[in-house]
Amino acid sequence: MTNSRLNTKKKVNCRKAREAALGYSTLQKSDKIYVAGHNGMVGSAIARELQVEDCKLITRTHKELDLTNQQQVNDFIKQQKPDQIYLAAAKVGGIHANNTYPADFIYQNLMIQANIIHAAHQNNIQKLLFLGSSCIYPKAVKQPMQEEALLTDTLEPTNEPYAIAKIAGIKLCESYNRQHNRDYRSVMPTNLYGPGDNYHPENSHVISALIRRFHEAKEKNSPTVTIWGTGTPYREFLYVDDMAAACIHVMNLDNKAYQKYTQPMLSHINVGTGKDITIKQLAEIISKVTGYRGQIEFDTTKPDGPKRKLMDSTRLNNLGWQPKTELEQGLKQAYDEYLAVNSPLLSNSATNSTLSS
Repeated sequence: MTNSRLNTKKKVNCRKAREAALGYSTLQKSDKIYVAGHNGMVGSAIARELQVEDCKLITRTHKELDLTNQQQVNDFIKQQKPDQIYLAAAKVGGIHANNTYPADFIYQNLMIQANIIHAAHQNNIQKLLFLGSSCIYPKAVKQPMQEEALLTDTLEPTNEPYAIAKIAGIKLCESYNRQHNRDYRSVMPTNLYGPGDNYHPENSHVISALIRRFHEAKEKNSPTVTIWGTGTPYREFLYVDDMAAACIHVMNLDNKAYQKYTQPMLSHINVGTGKDITIKQLAEIISKVTGYRGQIEFDTTKPDGPKRKLMDSTRLNNLGWQPKTELEQGLKQAYDEYLAVNSPLLSNSATNSTLSS
């Protein structure tokens, strides 16, 4: 058994003990669970957690099942009859992709969500968890971001179509709950990192971009690493395995406990650490983790993005969940994963990318 799987096993055992003490339901080995999007960063983390649980895991690749095809999705759900569905599938991309292909982002995400949620209802699947995004909140949202801020102001225009689709996913879940008494829940993660992250030089997120950049600088003995902006904006980061544990926790919450902290038309739950850090501090930790010994410089002519992005996770904390992975520990694990997976495939060039995730 790998170290990653051993660590996951320990976390699962701790979570089970905590949930048993709080009176929450637990998974059974006979449970059939479908993870839509199991090859993605979050979906694969959920699948790893569920494999340790020893339940019956159901997955399909895009080639095997087109989630934008209503008939295929309905036939699949009807045939498999899962006890639970984790809806982690989505079309995702950076600012450039969202600006270039807005129709693709809104159409494909709306279809994936509508097809799976409606098929779940049609085939009497009672439990589903939808994964959204922090981009559902207004551009000028008060920090830290509370669930109540949803639909109170205009969205960030660069990824508005994607955000609209994610908001629709929340409202689909709530509407099926209200009209058909389903138990469809939604979680909104903060910035994620860890195994399965994308290290593409142009389309990666802030942590994966910095890990790659500092590693390549170390390999080339570069005297400096230049980062866009002033380094002063604050960001929050959550290790993806903690996100997976939070998803399973929320999915299996006792319904009375869940309803105590949610409302029928305000039911989504933020998932974060409750802690943020400046980009400068983050860069210093990643420099240490990767073993880079050069200087860090900041190109202050480049934009910073929002000054702060922090989720208010009080609702989830009240429901008995806390993250387990400290940032430096998680960054070490992420770097180990990066070396194991990406080192043989690295290109010779690293490019600057905007660090406002």
